Amino acid sequence: MAEREEMANSGIVQRVLSVTGVPSLASSVWSYVDNAIRWWWIPDWLPSWCPTSQSQLKAAEDKMLRCISAAFTKQFIPVSCGNMLWTLTFCSDSVKDKTPLVLLHGFGGGVGLWAQNLEAFSQDRPVYALDLLGFGQSTRPVFSTDPLEAEAEFVESIEQWRAKVGVESMIVLGHNLGGFLAVSYSIKYPGRVKHIILVEPWGFPEFQETVEADHPVPVWIKALGAMFSPFNPLAGLRLVGPLGPTLVQTLRPDFKKKFSSMFSDNTVPEYIYHLNVQSPSGETAFKSMTGSCGWAKRPMLQRLDQLHPDIPISIIYGSRSSVDCNSAGSIKEMRTNSHVDIITIRGAGHYVYADQPDDFNHKVLQVCEVVDREQTRPGY
Repeated sequence: MAEREEMANSGIVQRVLSVTGVPSLASSVWSYVDNAIRWWWIPDWLPSWCPTSQSQLKAAEDKMLRCISAAFTKQFIPVSCGNMLWTLTFCSDSVKDKTPLVLLHGFGGGVGLWAQNLEAFSQDRPVYALDLLGFGQSTRPVFSTDPLEAEAEFVESIEQWRAKVGVESMIVLGHNLGGFLAVSYSIKYPGRVKHIILVEPWGFPEFQETVEADHPVPVWIKALGAMFSPFNPLAGLRLVGPLGPTLVQTLRPDFKKKFSSMFSDNTVPEYIYHLNVQSPSGETAFKSMTGSCGWAKRPMLQRLDQLHPDIPISIIYGSRSSVDCNSAGSIKEMRTNSHVDIITIRGAGHYVYADQPDDFNHKVLQVCEVVDREQTRPGY
């Protein structure tokens, strides 16, 4: 069945290429695509084609963090199988006894993207920001292609990281994929989580077939989708090689604007570029966990009843985000006997923490204060 579907997809692509007037090119292009598909990502010779390296990623991150005046440490925390999670630690003596805040970035992100938030958070409590396994400067292992196992690998790496760092319990804040993993982690290790803060989380709703029915997708887009679906999400950025940095600046000029109070140059797009053209690992795991049109294969709403009712959740959305915020209402309806708070930040899009950092920082610290008050209650 799978073979017939693959043949059907390849046939569509070949017909699309043929009708463009280059039938002789069709077979050669498809031959290359088919060969690359077998490897599930762009071939081994392309990293040298891309103007990047681990040292360049480190230098780009250092530039992102240079405006932070608070003292912090940077280190690799060992987890299982020789893997390491790159970690920033903020912990001054004046706040060391408070519940730590742990930051989990989203897909394609890294610790540097919290540049406008870390200082404010660290003045209030210990803060840990880590590059998820397979992203940023953390180790990039080969993940399982099974969505359940890939998710478990992420979750176990977080728990092993927690044990090594010595954090007993924490407030977990996750953006995008980080939000999905925050809840998955909390389901398995409820005793370690005091509060979950979800920021524009990915992977909660189930796939809705009515979406395509209401807004039909053109055939040519479906054909291109069939052609590129075997590739990792960021393969195209690697494919363009030396044009990659310019491509990021051209297609996502908003990232530079989000951090304009800190940088006037290309510090941010350069960091994003180097984050996302390293060897794909977490990116590949994310692809394994993702189904049609970016929906999660294992939607979190289907498992939310497994989350301990005593764990409070705060959900933050940007008022201008294109992400469907209906999941927040669903979470609130499903957890009638639990604390669920929905926060909307005006003027912010999907990258809430960067679009409106001051408002975002204030809202997060308000949530953290609630956790502190709960812990000082008699009989807690």
